[in-house]
Order: sequence, then structure tokens, then C-alpha cells
Amino acid sequence: MSGDIRSDQPQGRFRRMLNRLTSSTEELEAEELRQDTAESGCTPIASCGDREVVTVAGTLRTVTIRPRAGVPALEAELFDGSDALDVVWLGRRSIVGIEPGRRLIASGRVSHARGRRVLFNPRYELRPVGHGSESA
Repeated sequence: MSGDIRSDQPQGRFRRMLNRLTSSTEELEAEELRQDTAESGCTPIASCGDREVVTVAGTLRTVTIRPRAGVPALEAELFDGSDALDVVWLGRRSIVGIEPGRRLIASGRVSHARGRRVLFNPRYELRPVGHGSESA
């Protein structure tokens, strides 16, 4: 029986390695983002409830300027590997550092608009670019 236990452990490692090799780049990035969210103590976006005050972390997928009620608004989609939400800064056309691919931690009250989770005018912290010790 002890031979069976030993064979299970390498098989588990092999299976994990095989999964990483056969997973798409998007799946691997989503898994990395989920791990970063867990390590930073942030709430996964998929777990955010309506009207809840949260701190979320993820990567900005898109950044667009979209007027709301005649006022300029900078909108960005934040993805953390579990789900996405829209981050909206009202009255802004641009913010230095807010660009696609940038990692961000944002805090605020979640609401829903057009069937999507939204954080309006959140407090935010830009995360370092890349995986090294570079600063933002």
C-alpha cells in the first residue's frame, strides 16, 4: 500500500505540471491574479455584493472615456481572475498610470449599473509594473 501512496504524490505533481502546460495563457493569468488577490487580502470580485464596501485587486483590461449625464468619465474594467467590475472616475478624462495592463488595488462601495458591478470614484493604489522590484 505504501507504494500506492508514493505513486499518488508524483502523479499529483505531474498532473499539475501537465495542467499548466495545457492551459491557455488567459487561464494561467487568471490563476495568477486569483493568487495575488488572496495574498493581498482583497475581496474576490465574484464575491462582491451590491452596496458592499470592498477592496479589490486586479489588472485593468480596458480604459475608455465615456460621458455619463453630460460629464466626462474615465471607465476601466478591472479583472481579478474570478470576475470583472467597472471602475469609474467621474469628471476625469485621464489619470496618469491608469492604462490597460496596469495592476491596481481599488476600494469603494460596489453598485450595479447596466447589469455590471461598478466602483465609482474609488480610492486606488497603482501596483508596480512587471514582476520585479520596479516601482510605480
